[in-house]
Amino acid sequence: MTVAEEGHSGGTPHTSGPVSAEAARLMKLATSASVAVALVLVGVKAFAWITTDSVALLSSLVDSALDVAASVLNLLAVRHALMPADREHRFGHGKAEALAGLGQSAFIAGSALFLIVEASRRLMAPTPVEDGLIGFVVMGVSIAATLGLVVFQRRVIRMTNSVAISADSLHFTSDLLVNAGVIVALVLSTRFGLALADPLIALAIAAYILWGAWEVANSSYDILMDREFLDADRARVREVVMAHAEVRDMHDLRTRTSGNMSFIQLHLELDGAMTLRRAHEIADEVEASVRAAFPGAEVLIHQDPDGVDEARAAFRR
Repeated sequence: MTVAEEGHSGGTPHTSGPVSAEAARLMKLATSASVAVALVLVGVKAFAWITTDSVALLSSLVDSALDVAASVLNLLAVRHALMPADREHRFGHGKAEALAGLGQSAFIAGSALFLIVEASRRLMAPTPVEDGLIGFVVMGVSIAATLGLVVFQRRVIRMTNSVAISADSLHFTSDLLVNAGVIVALVLSTRFGLALADPLIALAIAAYILWGAWEVANSSYDILMDREFLDADRARVREVVMAHAEVRDMHDLRTRTSGNMSFIQLHLELDGAMTLRRAHEIADEVEASVRAAFPGAEVLIHQDPDGVDEARAAFRR
C-alpha cells in the first residue's frame, strides 16, 4: 500500500454525482427561497433595531444582511455548479461552490468583527433597550420564517444530496440559535434591567459567527485543494475493489470531491499472464461496482501486472 492509499483521519465526505433535472430545479428553488427569506428578515430587523436600539438585535440584523450576500453567492454558485462539463472545464464546475464559500466566510468574519467593536462600545457605556415588545415580535417572526426555510431545505437535501444546500441549511439553523440569543438578551434587558446582557450576548453571537466563518472557509479550502475522501469512504473503495475474485491487489488510490461530483482513481493489480481484453473486462466490472457504491462518481482505473512495483524497485537497485 502506498502513502497515497493510506489516507488520513480527516478528509471530505463523499457526495453524489450529477443531479437530475428535478433535483436541479429543487436546488435552484431552495437557493431562491433563502435569498427571499433573508431579504424579508433584513427589513423587519432593521425596523426593530431602529425602534429598540438593541445591539443584540443589531447583531442579528447584520447576520441577516450577511445572509443575503451569502445566499446570493450560494444561488449563483449552485447555478454555475449545475452547469455540465464542457470543453474548457472537463471536470465540471463544482468548485464554484467552494469559491463562493470562501467569499461567504470573508463577509461573515467582517460582520463578526463589526459586532465585536459595537458590543465593546456598549460595554463601556451601557444603553438600556427600548420598546422590547417590538423586538420580541420581530424575533418571533424571524424564527418562524427561518424554521420554515430550514424545513424546506432539509426536504431538498434528502432528495438531492446537495452539498451547497446542506451548508446553507446549516447556516440558517445557526441563525435560529442566534435569534434565540437575541430574545434572551431582550428579556434580561427589558424585564430585569440587565443592560450589560445586551452587549455580552452580542459578543457571544459574534464569536459564534466567527467560528461559523472558519468552518465554511476550512471546508471550502479542502474542496479547492482536492482533499481526499474520509478514511471510511476510502476503505469502502478498497473493499469494493478487492471483492472481485480476479483482483490481486490495488494501489495509488486517489480521491477528491468537487461540488456534487466525486472522482476516484486507482491502479488494479492483475495476473500478468491474462490477455489485455480480459484485463479490460475486469477493470470495467470493478468500475461498475465502485460506481454502484458511490453513485455518479467519475472512476478512472489503470491496470498493472501483479508485482510490477516490486519489479521496478528491483530494477532501480
